[in-house]
Amino acid sequence: MNRIKAVIMAGGSGSRLWPLSRAEHPKQFLALCGKETMLQETINRISGLNIDSTLVICNENHRFFVAEQLREIDKLDSILLEPEGRNTAPAVALAALISDEDDILLVLPADHFIQNDGGFIKAVNDAIPLAQSGKLVTFGVIPNDAHTGYGYIKKGEELGPGYSVEQFIEKPSLEMARSYVNSGEYYWNSGMFLFRAGSYLDELKKYRPDIYSACQLAASRINSDLDFLRVGHDEFKLCPSESIDYAVMEKTNESMVVPINVGWSDIGSWSSLWDASDKDSNLNFSNGDVVIHDSRNSYVRSDNQLVAVVGVDDLVVVSTKDAVLVAHKDSVQNVKNIVEDLKGNMRSEWQSNREVHRPWGKYDSIGVGQRYQVKKITVKPNAKLSVQLHNHRAEHWVVVSGEAWVTRGDETYSLKANESTFIPLGVVHALENTGAVDLELIEVQSGDYLGEDDIVRFEDKYGRE
Repeated sequence: MNRIKAVIMAGGSGSRLWPLSRAEHPKQFLALCGKETMLQETINRISGLNIDSTLVICNENHRFFVAEQLREIDKLDSILLEPEGRNTAPAVALAALISDEDDILLVLPADHFIQNDGGFIKAVNDAIPLAQSGKLVTFGVIPNDAHTGYGYIKKGEELGPGYSVEQFIEKPSLEMARSYVNSGEYYWNSGMFLFRAGSYLDELKKYRPDIYSACQLAASRINSDLDFLRVGHDEFKLCPSESIDYAVMEKTNESMVVPINVGWSDIGSWSSLWDASDKDSNLNFSNGDVVIHDSRNSYVRSDNQLVAVVGVDDLVVVSTKDAVLVAHKDSVQNVKNIVEDLKGNMRSEWQSNREVHRPWGKYDSIGVGQRYQVKKITVKPNAKLSVQLHNHRAEHWVVVSGEAWVTRGDETYSLKANESTFIPLGVVHALENTGAVDLELIEVQSGDYLGEDDIVRFEDKYGRE
C-alpha cells in the first residue's frame, strides 16, 4: 500500500483577520476556534488516518512558530522552508520532489476549519484508491449558500466516490453563485488535495515545465538546519508564482472532485469566523473581558481590556493591545484595505503585534517615549537570547519572577526576583533561563535609537543571523 504523507501549507498572512492576525503572526498560528492553534487542529484532525509522515511548509520568518507548536502537540516531523512565497504549485512541487513518487500526498491548508473530523477522514479514505490510480483529487464542499468568496467546481462524470472535474470557476457574482447552488452540480473549491507525488509532478512537468524545472533545481540543493529543511534560495527565487489550480488542476484530464459535507470553512474573514464559532441565544460570540447588552449577531473579542457593546447588531468588535477594529459583518472583506492603508503609511501595526514572539519566548512593548522603551520579557525554560551587543542603547533588567543567568562582558552571574542589572551600550551580553519555569523581567532601554535592528549577534542557539 502506498504511504500517505500529509503536506500542511502554513504560509499566508491572513490580513482579513486583522488586527488579531498580522504578517508576523498570521491566523494559522492563532487559537481562533478552540484551545489549539489552527495549525495544531489541522494536524490533529488527520490523526485518524494512516499517516506515515507529516511535512509542514512555511516561510522563513515563521519557522519557530511552527517548530514550537508542533512540539506542543508532540507531532514534530519535517519543516520545509520556502525562501520566498511562490504560491501553492511550487510549494507542493517541492514536497513531491523530496518524496517517493508513489507516496500519496494529502495537501491541506493549515488555516481551515472543519466541524466533522470523522466525515473528513472518511472522505480521504474513500479518495485514496482514486489517487493510487493516478487521479489528482480535490475535495469539493457541498455548498449551503450562495457564497461569493469561494471558487466553484462543476462536477462531471461519476467515478466511484467522486466525479471528474468539468470546470473550475473563479469567485462568481451573487446571481451566478445562486444558480450554481440551485443546480446541485457545483461545489465550493476547498483547496485540499490528494494525489501521488509522481502523478502531480508528471502533470506539472507537462503543463508548467518552467515551474517543474525551477523546483527540481531548488530541491537538489536541499540541506538540513536544526529542525528545518532548506532548499536552494537563488534557484527557488527564479520559480514563477502560481496556484495548483491554475498550474495543473484546470489543465489536466486527471482531476477528480470528491464531495464533502463536514462543516468546512476557510475562516477567510471575521464573518466566517463568527459562522464557525459557538454563539449564545442572541447569536453573539464573545471572548475575553466582554460585556454585551441588547445586541445580536455580533462577534466581540478582547485580548487586553474590558469591551462593552450596547444596542448593536451584526458587528465585529476586536480589541488587541495596540489596535481596535469595529466593522459591520457585511463589510469585513474590506478589512484588507485597512491593512494596505497601514502598510502604505509605514505603520507597523499591519505587520506585527505589540506582543512579539521569539524562539526563546516573547516580549511586550508596554511603554515607549523619547529615548526610552519599556518591555516585559518572558524567557521559556532552557531558552537563551543570543550573545549580542547594541551600538545605540543601554538596558536595565529587573527580574519579576524566575531566575536569570546573565552574561555581561567577562562577568557571569544569576539574578532572582527583585534583583536588577545594567547593560551599558556596546557591551556584549546574554540572557538565559536555566530554570524549570518561565523567567519574567522588565527591560528598560535608553538611547538615541531603539529599533530591533540594533542587534549585533555573535552566537545564537536558534541559527539566526
